[in-house]
Amino acid sequence: MTKRDPFKYFHSSPEIIRLAVMLYVRFPLSLRNVEDLLHERGIEISHESVRFWWQRFGPMFAAEIRKKRAERLRSGPQWQWHLDEMFVKINGERHYLWRAIDQEGEVLESFVTKTRDKKAALKFLKKTMKRYGRPHILVTDKLRSYGAALREVGAADRQETGRWLNNRAENSHLPFRRRERAMQRFRRMRSLQMFAAVHASVFNHFNSERSFYSRANFKKNRAAALAEWRQLGAA
Repeated sequence: MTKRDPFKYFHSSPEIIRLAVMLYVRFPLSLRNVEDLLHERGIEISHESVRFWWQRFGPMFAAEIRKKRAERLRSGPQWQWHLDEMFVKINGERHYLWRAIDQEGEVLESFVTKTRDKKAALKFLKKTMKRYGRPHILVTDKLRSYGAALREVGAADRQETGRWLNNRAENSHLPFRRRERAMQRFRRMRSLQMFAAVHASVFNHFNSERSFYSRANFKKNRAAALAEWRQLGAA
């Protein structure tokens, strides 16, 4: 069965659409910043086109990346996850963005709730474990909701807490916080959930711990990530 072309009926080329989506999601840029950057490259589009493109194609690109990574991660044992929740304001009201990070710093899952009780933690854990399996160790802070939820799923003996143990999760919030400031916060839970999922997948795709690689290997990894990005959504 032939795969339907998602770019059909669009006047702009798939290459321009992919570039606009990557710039907006990956870097802390506004819609008008992306419009100006593309203008400097001789590409005349409106910032509203960028908004439409990332909302239309961002989730699709993220789903392709996430599917490949989930298959790869499920094929082997999961060693360690870092779980943490961060405060995000929507129209002045506090919400919670739950995030699961693996031992390599990749964002596994992002989940938005209005509360951070046992019910919210349990839903977050079940969703993440269904997609990636169960890890050997779950590192959390001392929020009691984690302990209650882990007892519910039979993984209480795998929990570890400590003052500095969860620094990897805390540091992983920083790219999203920078992106949040550029967007001047969010207006709806749905838009926050969608952007958090897309941002996590794009960040994982291009993220490379350059301090652990030689310059030559870093360039190869970066080129491979960019080449794979240019094939997303291809018919």
